[in-house]
Amino acid sequence: MTALETKIRHAFAKDGALAQCIDGYDERDVQTQMALAVGNAIEQKQQLVVEAQTGTGKTFAYLISAMLSGAKTIVSTGTKALQDQLYYKDLPLVKKALNIPIKTALLKGRANYLCIDRFNKLQQQGASQSEQVEHDLIQIKRWSGHTLSGDLGDVPGVNESSIAFSLVTSSADNCSGRKCEHFDDCYLLRARRLAMDADLIVVNHHLFFADMALKDTGFGELIPSSEMVIFDEAHQIPDIACGYFGESLSTKTIKELAVDISHVYYTELKDTKQLLKAAEIVQRCSDQLRLVFAHNGERGDWGQALKRGDVNGAFEQLLTNLDFMYQVIKISLGRSENLDNCFERLLDVKSRLEKFKTGDKIGFSFWYEASRNHLQLNISPLSIADKFSEHTKSLDSAWLFTSATLKVDDKFDHFTAQLGIKDPQTLSLDSPFDYQLQSLFCVPRYFAEPASPNYLDQLAQTTQVLIEASNGGVLILVTSFSTLNRLQAKLAGQIDQTLLVQGDDSKQALLNQFVQDGDAVLLATSSFWEGVDIRGDALRCVIIDKLPFASPDDPLLKARLDDKKKQGVEGFDAVQVPQAVIALKQGAGRLIRDVNDRGALVLCDTRMITRPYGRIFLQSLPDMKRTRDLKQVIDYLEQL
Repeated sequence: MTALETKIRHAFAKDGALAQCIDGYDERDVQTQMALAVGNAIEQKQQLVVEAQTGTGKTFAYLISAMLSGAKTIVSTGTKALQDQLYYKDLPLVKKALNIPIKTALLKGRANYLCIDRFNKLQQQGASQSEQVEHDLIQIKRWSGHTLSGDLGDVPGVNESSIAFSLVTSSADNCSGRKCEHFDDCYLLRARRLAMDADLIVVNHHLFFADMALKDTGFGELIPSSEMVIFDEAHQIPDIACGYFGESLSTKTIKELAVDISHVYYTELKDTKQLLKAAEIVQRCSDQLRLVFAHNGERGDWGQALKRGDVNGAFEQLLTNLDFMYQVIKISLGRSENLDNCFERLLDVKSRLEKFKTGDKIGFSFWYEASRNHLQLNISPLSIADKFSEHTKSLDSAWLFTSATLKVDDKFDHFTAQLGIKDPQTLSLDSPFDYQLQSLFCVPRYFAEPASPNYLDQLAQTTQVLIEASNGGVLILVTSFSTLNRLQAKLAGQIDQTLLVQGDDSKQALLNQFVQDGDAVLLATSSFWEGVDIRGDALRCVIIDKLPFASPDDPLLKARLDDKKKQGVEGFDAVQVPQAVIALKQGAGRLIRDVNDRGALVLCDTRMITRPYGRIFLQSLPDMKRTRDLKQVIDYLEQL
């Protein structure tokens, strides 16, 4: 037994470090097993893939092993919310239990930190904003007087999606770098310096892969080298990574450039009226390109979109006027440092935009996403396996990939193939929960198939019956916003319980309301399928509308399916089924979060029983008591 193994076993023992620090500590064999595997991976510099089901206690398992090993460690999580929970809640508890002097740091992406320069310029301009934005900016100003971190997530009373945040943060495009007069006080740089000096750094997947892509081009190092890299919620990383090894350009970036050029005109070069004219035209053209797509947003294949006359016309118009802007700025180069900086950004924008003139390149998907205010153009690689494999080999580190949902058809192959991970150590840990005792799973008999015209009516009717039986405490997870809106219309006014709907408030605010009410009904899609941890009686039933296959219209999915077809592989089995299995496991995992939880999971999609692929889905779910009889579920919920 190595010294590290001895320390790990002692930390998790009944009378060990954790037991002395946590009231009611319960020793879990699976947790110790995972911690020992992580410790071994660190010592042997191995790649370790662990599916640790709900209740395993994987966070403490990897944190304790990493900290006891003394290895410089990067922990990457799925979201900023999980990042904060890990850093502000879990880490302090582990540090207290182990009593080890360890330096820790929290590092987020650029868009999370107040930019002093942009904030000051905004106040000087005094540009009139909407009432809500003005209110949010006042809150930011009050908070800015006493913040030490500059982390905008700490601003009280401002919604996380507020437009105000984009006005007071910098981007890689508009940051002045060392030329900025606030360089020495920059919150982002301060956070990076702390990270460089830390023993354990907490980041998120987006930042990790943004940094990896930067290193790939020979620039920057936001995240220092380490001896151990841990990916929690690792099932998310193949899709996130793809976004960073392609190219993207948003009309938001182009408009920000035009706004900054206008600012140069008003403050430094008022004798150059063409400068203002060029900036205003480019802003207008950016808006016109966005407006040729649906008002409420859409996404699609960029190559196909370019064949439309209105899209092609607006795109060419933008290119022409960026050329005009280029000629105008060129005349004034050397007169203003800020304008020279804008010129560099313009060259980068023009270069990136040129790549979207064709909309076609082997091994890549060209696609667009129109949100309410902006249009983003993307070029994504169909696979990052080779790139990621090269990166892991180039670092002399141990690697841990862990999540509650990594296996498909009882194998890790789908996950490891996406990342090019060859011959890793693997470990599969079952949940300590007694699912047979704690839960009931039902695919109701005689249910219409999702494609049937009667399906939505039957779904609404069944949902109402289950809400009545459980007296609320129901989470309804649907696979599209279209179903969400139609189901909301059918349930509104038909149930006695409070109906909370995704989009009415922030995710965290809705979850807080749901728990406080105790008998509410929460209707949600996409982002609520994971990262939702509701323990106790507030959640008694989870209803899922159908198997969560990705939309066949998704441009990236279509490109991947075409690619598989060219390889002679059936894309549905190789791509769509594994993706949907992992998504279903995430959704089902919302129900039982604690040893005392009880509840029913109802999936209103008979394809799980009638189609050959249904076996893979069924096998992936926890070992719940099963029934096809909806009456049994109703009785079960009434007893709860």
